[in-house]
Amino acid sequence: MESLLHVKFKLNGKEVEVEVPPNMTLLDMLRRKLGVTSVKKGCEVGECGACTVLLNGKPVNSCLVLAPKVNGKEVITVEGLLEDGKLSPIQEAFIEEMAIQCGYCTPGFILITKALLDENKNPSIDEIKEALSGNLCRCTGYVHIIRAVRKAAEKISKGSL
Repeated sequence: MESLLHVKFKLNGKEVEVEVPPNMTLLDMLRRKLGVTSVKKGCEVGECGACTVLLNGKPVNSCLVLAPKVNGKEVITVEGLLEDGKLSPIQEAFIEEMAIQCGYCTPGFILITKALLDENKNPSIDEIKEALSGNLCRCTGYVHIIRAVRKAAEKISKGSL
């Protein structure tokens, strides 16, 4: 019988407790144990960014983090950006700029954008490209995504957040 570890952490602002095998990834714990399917399983080697979440405010590839490592920490997925059931300015900007095609990569890009704008309210195009460089999109060609990040920064600077 496989031993299980008790993991207690904050997920999108709420305390959760889960029993997991010591070798389970954060990605698999979120999807299989907690039903958070916005976190996508892509490459499983940290190359695509589809599984990006915020861990204590910093973007991480959840496929590379073992679930027990989040004990006592805070994890935010794209669902955690909702404000009173409404989309955040970042989510709105992605829709307005048509930065969503198939949607598979979108949660990761939105969370990377959140982390970037938390650190830098007015990033340059080069800073945006650098921040997004770990996430892959096969549909949009990145132009719309970069525009969405710029628009999100504008919305936030105008006090929409």
